[in-house]
Amino acid sequence: MKNPTTWDEYLDLVHQAVYEIDEMRACIDEDAGDEDAELYAQFFEPLDFHLRKLFDDMIAGRYQFSNDTDLPFMPVVQRFGRAIPFRALLETINRTHRQGL
Repeated sequence: MKNPTTWDEYLDLVHQAVYEIDEMRACIDEDAGDEDAELYAQFFEPLDFHLRKLFDDMIAGRYQFSNDTDLPFMPVVQRFGRAIPFRALLETINRTHRQGL
């Protein structure tokens, strides 16, 4: 996935990730007994929290790039990445956080 080159593109990627987490919530609610739902439940809440906080911080002007720290959701991505359908999106967001636009 290509890194964004403008603030608006970066914000859009984060917004897409929030949308993806909403879609995941709908799937979990629909397939409550499914084995995948049990796996998703292990990482869903922290991922949801951190993505929404990131988006809110960006909108409010509190966000800052950082070349020496990952975003707070990256430990979740590193541990459960294979089960996260939009992992590449999250990795691109983190890479942009570290490298800038």
